[in-house]
Amino acid sequence: MFEVLPAALLGSVIGSFLNVLIVRLPRDQSIVSPRSRCPKCGRSIAWYDNIPILSWLLLRGRCRHCGQSISVQYPLVEGAVALLWGGAAWYYGAGLTALTAAIFGTLLLGIAVTDARHYLIPDEYTWGGLVLGLALAWRNGLPGFWQAILGAGVGFGLLYFIAWAGERVFKEEAMGGGDIKMMAMVGSYIGWQGVLLTLFGGALLGTLVFVPLSLKRRRLVPFGVFLAAAAAFSFVWKDALLGWYAGFLSGPR
Repeated sequence: MFEVLPAALLGSVIGSFLNVLIVRLPRDQSIVSPRSRCPKCGRSIAWYDNIPILSWLLLRGRCRHCGQSISVQYPLVEGAVALLWGGAAWYYGAGLTALTAAIFGTLLLGIAVTDARHYLIPDEYTWGGLVLGLALAWRNGLPGFWQAILGAGVGFGLLYFIAWAGERVFKEEAMGGGDIKMMAMVGSYIGWQGVLLTLFGGALLGTLVFVPLSLKRRRLVPFGVFLAAAAAFSFVWKDALLGWYAGFLSGPR
């Protein structure tokens, strides 16, 4: 608890900042100023009304000034990031691996929510996350760094090829540039094998979840949502999945 609770509290604060990114980045607004405001009346939110999760609950999801409702997205994102950071500290123990898992999970959550809302993956998540991924890869020394470089290259190159081929076949854009850059970022955290698992899992999830919803009318696919879920799964269980697969291939003849 001496590791998990502080990590969760820090995660809730980071989740509060992630809400700012989710709302402002797609609108090309500054993430520094102005300070947090009520989305309905525009009044600045005092620090005591901006405590992650707690303030929203105490105010019953309403602005203190105008009484209008404030989206439940705010406490949900804050709570999810708190669980991510606390869970990483509990699962991996205090250290750079836990920090890497927490940062990666936070980036994936930001991508998923932003893409679901705006069909957009801002460069701040992808290029910024890539820089962090390469820096954190040094926890495993030079071999870890080169694995991150290789993973980023495979992620970017493979998605770029798929987008290029899809455009030639379907005569329209088959995949957004944000997805391509996202997979470069993902590869820096989970390597080239994780990239392949993520693409397979993302495609499978997208088919199972989105296709039934699109039977009646054509809709854009927020593919980043499914890639984010698959990437998170791959980060935690990649080694177990690859071990199982290797055992399956080398099983009894």
